Amino acid sequence: MLGFIIRTVLTLATLAFTVYLFGNGNWGWGITMILPLAILIFSFFRHERIILALNQMRVGNTEKAYEHLKKITAPQMMVKRQQAYYYYLIAMLGTQEHGMAKSEQLMRKALSLGLRSGMDKAVAHLHLAGMCLQTGRKQEGLKLLDDAKRLDKDGMLSDQIKMMKKQATQVASKNQMRMMQLGGGKMRMGKPR
Repeated sequence: MLGFIIRTVLTLATLAFTVYLFGNGNWGWGITMILPLAILIFSFFRHERIILALNQMRVGNTEKAYEHLKKITAPQMMVKRQQAYYYYLIAMLGTQEHGMAKSEQLMRKALSLGLRSGMDKAVAHLHLAGMCLQTGRKQEGLKLLDDAKRLDKDGMLSDQIKMMKKQATQVASKNQMRMMQLGGGKMRMGKPR
């Protein structure tokens, strides 16, 4: 929140100073001040912590990426698309810390806010499908896998989708999982005749 206020004040002060320079006829300094103004305006649309987290993920350091994301204190102050990517990354990286239910909620929130690329949407649907299959919601998981396949235009996720569909045939339904919990982990079978 404080970062957003500081960024806003700096942007307005730089804009006012640039207009002042152009108004006084200092065209050289006015043109020079356009670059810092453009950088400050760009910072409203691309949050620096998300850029750092994506860079750390590209390198393969997910712990550092998650640390960068946890330093964002007010995601509601970001642009809608940046909020979507914040929730998307938090759901992907923080599943162990938040738990499945919270991660699923965050991923659905990211999808509702709107992820930019089709590949990101496909990965989000694949992630949600995995959560649904693990909690016994087989039909919803298969529907999400079909959505992921449709969104994956380059075929980069085709192996993971095939593997998850194969595993979905082995997943017990919600009712079977409930019966297993009641039976102490064993499937109850009918009495042989």
